[in-house]
Amino acid sequence: MVSSTPIPYPAPVGGASLLLTFKGPRNTILIIGGDIQAASRAFAALEAGMQVIILTRGLVCDELRWRADQRQVNLTDWGILPSASTSLIPSASDTKADTESLSAFLTENPSISLVCITTHTVDTPALARICHAHNIPVNVTDLPALCDFSFAATHRFVDPSTGGQSALQVGVTTNGEGCRLAGRVKREIVSALPKDVAGAVRQIGKLRFLAKNTDDEAAECEEGEDSSAATPNRPVPGWRSSTAESKDESSRRRMKWVAQVSEYWPIPRLASMSEDDMKLILSGDSPQTTSLYSIQPQDESSLHDLTLVPPPKKGHLVLSDKLVPAAVLALIPKTVEVRIARKFPGNAEGAQSEMMDAAVEAARRGLTVVRLKQGDPVVYGRGGEEVLFFRAHGFEPLVVPGVSSALAAPIFAGIPVTQRGVAESVVVCTGVGRQGKEVKLPGYERSRTVLVLMGVARIAQVVGAMVRNDNGSGEGLQSGEGRREGRPYPRNTPIAIIERGSMPDQRVVASTLGDICEALDSAGEQRPPGMMVVGWSVLALQGTGDTSVLAEGEERDEERIRKWLGEGRWVTREGIDQGWAEV
Repeated sequence: MVSSTPIPYPAPVGGASLLLTFKGPRNTILIIGGDIQAASRAFAALEAGMQVIILTRGLVCDELRWRADQRQVNLTDWGILPSASTSLIPSASDTKADTESLSAFLTENPSISLVCITTHTVDTPALARICHAHNIPVNVTDLPALCDFSFAATHRFVDPSTGGQSALQVGVTTNGEGCRLAGRVKREIVSALPKDVAGAVRQIGKLRFLAKNTDDEAAECEEGEDSSAATPNRPVPGWRSSTAESKDESSRRRMKWVAQVSEYWPIPRLASMSEDDMKLILSGDSPQTTSLYSIQPQDESSLHDLTLVPPPKKGHLVLSDKLVPAAVLALIPKTVEVRIARKFPGNAEGAQSEMMDAAVEAARRGLTVVRLKQGDPVVYGRGGEEVLFFRAHGFEPLVVPGVSSALAAPIFAGIPVTQRGVAESVVVCTGVGRQGKEVKLPGYERSRTVLVLMGVARIAQVVGAMVRNDNGSGEGLQSGEGRREGRPYPRNTPIAIIERGSMPDQRVVASTLGDICEALDSAGEQRPPGMMVVGWSVLALQGTGDTSVLAEGEERDEERIRKWLGEGRWVTREGIDQGWAEV
């Protein structure tokens, strides 16, 4: 048998672009040309806050003249440059003169960081070479071979509440394969997004402003929602509103809570936040009125054209967990008040108590209260403690069972939790205990699938506990001490991380226990919520399938892994099966 060494990292595949954003007065763009295209490029640069210089020979469109009169752009005639030619049809000597004059102009204006040529002449390639010689990226309209960068098909969203331009933009590029199609794809993306998405961006911006300590920008940079942390669910100590905090600690906590709101709350809810709502979110205090942090769902149909009509009672209140998708919340009639749990890092216990107290208070007022959860309410959903709490306060709740993500998400990812010849049993466990405490994980059994919920943010600790041989004998923790009960897992045991299972942006990162941490890091920003599937069932249905795991034993495991992963050490799959779009 010929063995091959797996490729340690994904091989780069050419044909893509490095997508960046440029903004601010420190950047100056030089646009060579005076036509409508030059005006379009100038307008885009002005909206980004850049300085704009227009260099043209005689012909200037009305818009650029107007912007020059308004002192929005600096309009420079090529003819006044030293050594520049004055001919409209340059000869070889003219081309040499123009390139020399452009080179001198770039030297005299070191702030120029980008050049865009919209008007073509015979000396256009020579002008592009001068830009390259000055290490300045250049874009030449309709001549991609001369371009260092290109302009994406972009859309800037209008804020419906103000009618003005918002901070939200989207851009699409086909990297030269279909510019017209890029425009169409952009339009379809824009039409598919909620109509109030720009308002959500505006309100999150305000929330960020309130969350930051204005004299302590370092806190935001290090621990803010846009930091290098791959997950917004990084474990943090428990927090209560009575906890004494320094200014720095308060800023860090608030920015983490902003990240949670941004990640989980429905777009309509974000767009409708008032300043009182924002202050309440960041304070962690309990609401004093029923209006705070409640939502009124929009006039949207669900994915399956379902409607939710509660029984006729005096009033209604839905207390929703933050993981409930917006499409489910859209089923709720607009007359029903909806509140979303503020279960942010360090605040889970306080938020849980807040929701249970709110339910009892509303029930005492004669309202019909729905405690809405994702999945099954008693599979790590804290449904049991809520039943006992409501019962102790004189209310016997009706518990409606659900489909747990522990069982549904794996099959959305093409993974059976049990499979004849591969997995004969399944264990569901959590990666973190109450108030962030460590929990004991099950030991390795070849015929068993282990499903770990709420552990992806702590994946390094979870994997470490699984593979660690604590007593040095190779048998693991037979006594049950430590973080694992039973034998250690082989490092080549398959594992899959399923993020946002069943949603259109579902992602599956699959590898072995030995490589999964690096694989998840390489995938970029995490997409909570996520779960882990550990065991040989992960590869049972992949490709042609493998249902001989138990019959053949461990001897062929390395071969199985190579067949499954190919030349790499992990695989990443995006989205759900297209067939779901037709259901």
